[in-house]
Amino acid sequence: MRLTNVAHLRLPFGRLLGFDVIAGPPGASLPISFDQRRHVGAGDRAGSWMALSCRLSAPVPLDRLATAWLAVIARHGTLRSVFVPGADGEPGLHEVEIGPGGWVEHAIAPGEAVNDALRAVLDRACSPYSRPSHRLCVLETAAGPTVVVAADHAHVDMWSMLVIARDLLTALAAVRRGDPPALPPAPAFAEHTRALRARPPAPAEVHRRWAEVLAGSGDVMPRFPLPLGAAAPREERVEVRDVLDVDDSAALAARARDAAVSTLALVVAAMTEVTRELAGAPLRAVFPVHSRYEATWHDSVGWFITNSLLESADPDPGAAAAAVQEAVRMGSWPLADILRPWGGMPEAPGMFAISWLDLRRLPVRVDATGLEAQYVGATIRTDGVMLWFVLDETGLHLRCRYPDTPEARRHVGGWLDTLIARLRALAAVGSLLRVGDRSYRVLRATRGDVPVLVALLSDEIARDRESAEIARYEEAFDAITGDPAHYLAVVRDERDRIVGTMQLTIIAGLSRGGTARLQIEGVRVAPAERSRGIGTAMLEWAHDHGRHRGATLAQITTDRVRERAHTFYSRLGYDNNHVGLKRTL
Repeated sequence: MRLTNVAHLRLPFGRLLGFDVIAGPPGASLPISFDQRRHVGAGDRAGSWMALSCRLSAPVPLDRLATAWLAVIARHGTLRSVFVPGADGEPGLHEVEIGPGGWVEHAIAPGEAVNDALRAVLDRACSPYSRPSHRLCVLETAAGPTVVVAADHAHVDMWSMLVIARDLLTALAAVRRGDPPALPPAPAFAEHTRALRARPPAPAEVHRRWAEVLAGSGDVMPRFPLPLGAAAPREERVEVRDVLDVDDSAALAARARDAAVSTLALVVAAMTEVTRELAGAPLRAVFPVHSRYEATWHDSVGWFITNSLLESADPDPGAAAAAVQEAVRMGSWPLADILRPWGGMPEAPGMFAISWLDLRRLPVRVDATGLEAQYVGATIRTDGVMLWFVLDETGLHLRCRYPDTPEARRHVGGWLDTLIARLRALAAVGSLLRVGDRSYRVLRATRGDVPVLVALLSDEIARDRESAEIARYEEAFDAITGDPAHYLAVVRDERDRIVGTMQLTIIAGLSRGGTARLQIEGVRVAPAERSRGIGTAMLEWAHDHGRHRGATLAQITTDRVRERAHTFYSRLGYDNNHVGLKRTL
């Protein structure tokens, strides 16, 4: 899913409408989490919201969309709560009743970008003390409606935005069918705040590590290790980068598995190495971790994120994995007690934070590709560096926000450039296959590999149907690599010789309940490498490739005369229960 901010948001031109709801007077008091108090305590301000946009496949009457949105509000308690300034300066949180209002059109001035008009609406409607501090907008265009849901950060996190989008689409589908849009109740975030307060205090070891890491940062939260310019809030600079595509992300994940660590740990190892090279310092950063410790909260909406500290001094992947595990442990306790010696979170200009979200692992899913869904951040002034990684079915993406100064452009931009180059180099090494005492690598084929692949394809059975015209194969190679559904793989040995190949294709389909299939074609192993287990390793790798891309069925074709191949595929679990037919066109 694209991770952007409102200034970079891609929106078509159209009518911008917002749905007003009516909030009743503040009711019963609710508990406030540590992070909510810190966020709202900074006061009413623009740019404290987060949003998600998605494009609907067909126009929808506004009354139906409003009915669906009210069902979402009814499901989630935090959307029916408001913050109220207290006489002592401390915010209070209260329940409110939310009733329907009506649609209003937000004018887009001549020459004004749709993004700017939307930003103005959300800055007004989604500030900490707004009542309520959330907003449903729709952009009506010739290409169909684009829906934007936004809320002040005190009430949502990125996971919550997926829950809201999914619930809105579910309720809208019910309304379109003529059914009531009722959604099952979900535990309110206030219940989570109460449960977190009831947890036992953090052990002494956790207090000690917090003190040690903060001491290493000058008794403040970690700061970016390179100069950012004058220590004052500036207009932000936002960089949105697609780091790795789906195939290179899978290759990076395979490298992580080879090292017996997670993909996150391997990325942290790379960040550690880059920080040591450029700043001569260990990697220290604020590290947000989620507090949805139990499945109870998976379908709830709220700010289920707390902050921890990440300290990684050794770029070895195992050491980086241990640093990540320690950060998760350090963030698993109520922060109010831990940070009491510092009088709360000891923030300072230049604070450096790193966020990681693997959407593929979340129990909440939406069709991000079909909906053209985008996470949208607000535009703010900042004096720190915030880095978000998002890993999804299309690859690894990042967004970085930092103060727009010459020093920050040079140092943060250079740090990002070096990191991305390091990650791409890690992915380019390929996946490791271990077969006995031998090691092989699986890589995406390059154009220069084509003659060798043609030679492999022209084996004793297939040589009569192959051609000597290499140009035709190069044209086919260009077509294959231009379509992300295909992966033309080569297998290289320790001496970098190509000893195997296969072409993998993900085929979307409606049959079998919309099953996606992995089609495996052109499997070849060099004669000198056969009967050593490399074919089995290649097919196992291919199956993982398919699983990573959502395929739940693998299919392969082979000539009838390849009897040894039939036995081989049968041993790997392939059933010969269909008839494959071909004809020349």
